[in-house]
This record gives sequence, C-alpha cells and structure tokens, in this order.
Amino acid sequence: MKYKRILLKLSGEALMADKEFGIDHNRLNQYAKELKAVAETGVELSVVVGGGNIFRGIQTEVGGIERVQGDYMGMLATVINGMAIQSAMEDLGVKTRLMTAINMEQIAEPFIRRRALRHLEKGRVVIFGGGTGNPYFTTDTAATLRAIEIEADVILKGTRVDGIYTADPEKDKSATRYEKISFDEVFKKGLNVMDMTAFTLCNENKLPIIVFDMNKPGNLQKLANGETVGTLVEF
Repeated sequence: MKYKRILLKLSGEALMADKEFGIDHNRLNQYAKELKAVAETGVELSVVVGGGNIFRGIQTEVGGIERVQGDYMGMLATVINGMAIQSAMEDLGVKTRLMTAINMEQIAEPFIRRRALRHLEKGRVVIFGGGTGNPYFTTDTAATLRAIEIEADVILKGTRVDGIYTADPEKDKSATRYEKISFDEVFKKGLNVMDMTAFTLCNENKLPIIVFDMNKPGNLQKLANGETVGTLVEF
C-alpha cells in the first residue's frame, strides 16, 4: 500500500453526469462503490466535494446576491452533496462521518481535527462539508486545508480528464499529457490545476497532488494501490 491516508477532491459538477443540475444517482452510486473498494483496502479515506451542481457562490453577484451571501449558499450546497455521498456509501455498508465547517448538529458533526483523525484511524470514511467555513475560499482550498490538517499523504483530484495537459485537450487536439510535473513547472507554465490559494498551500506544505479521471472505473483503487494514473504534481 503506497498511501496510508488520502483525501479525494470531487467537483460538485461531477455528480451531475449528463444532467444540467442536481445529482445523477447512477453516478453517485458509481462513486460510492469506488470509495468503498478503496476503504476496504485499509487506506484511510476522506472526501471533499464541491457544490457547483447545486449552487455556485462566485456566480451570484450577476444575479443580485452579494458575494459573501452567495458563498455561504455554496457551502450549504456542499453539505447537501456530502449527505448524498454519505447515504450512498452507508447503503453499501461503509461506515462514514460527515463533518462540517459550519455547525449544523442535527445532520453532521462539527469539524474537530482530533475527532476527524480518530474517525480515520477507526476506518471510517470522513466527508468534509461546508468548505472552509469562510467566504472567498473555494472547495479546492478547503480540500487542501483539510488534507494538511489530517496529515494526508496526497490529494487526489478527480476530474473528467485523465491528467494535466500542455493545453486544454478538449480544445487543442495536439495537447499532450504530463505523467509527472513539478510545482515550479506548473507555476511557470500557468497550468490550471487548482486555484492559486490551494495550489500554493500544497506547495508550501509539500503535499503532492494527483489529477486523474474519476469517471473511469477502477482508477481510484489503482491510485490507492500505488499504480501510475493521471498526472502527479510533485517537488
């Protein structure tokens, strides 16, 4: 086993599949099975999911909602997604805990670092909702912060593309994929991996990132087993 403890970052949009908004239950169940397979290997697994399939705070100012209010609405959307993932996993018999940065005791535990570590040590999958609990920070930053706090070995960023390319592969057919790339190279080439706050946090805390295609069955388990999948951002 290459990694003892990992944090998986999923976008809210990933849960939509081909829908225009909301949660596609086939996609949700697919992810739950993937997560279960990894958890059963003994890897300590945590998850941060975005809320863009329900609400995107950064787009609200156009509609007349102020940015701070919109960001809090986006945080609540991440909790809804976290509850969905929790329910799908528990249907498969996986023990989980949903922890939120904003207190909402009736549906989730408040995020307390020592408690989160204890859950992981006991083999529970921990889902972190509510972002960082502060406006102006993305769920990429929340994922990085939580990964550092729980001393994860790596952040796995599940996307719809199979890694980091020299250009957008959906627009430029000549784009080539990196198998490995350094943080400095990403900075110099202006590649879009995470938002700058999150990426800088990873760099400063020596936390590697792997960008991979989450929608290809088995990829997550291969990564947990130490196989080469996607693109590794390292030092």
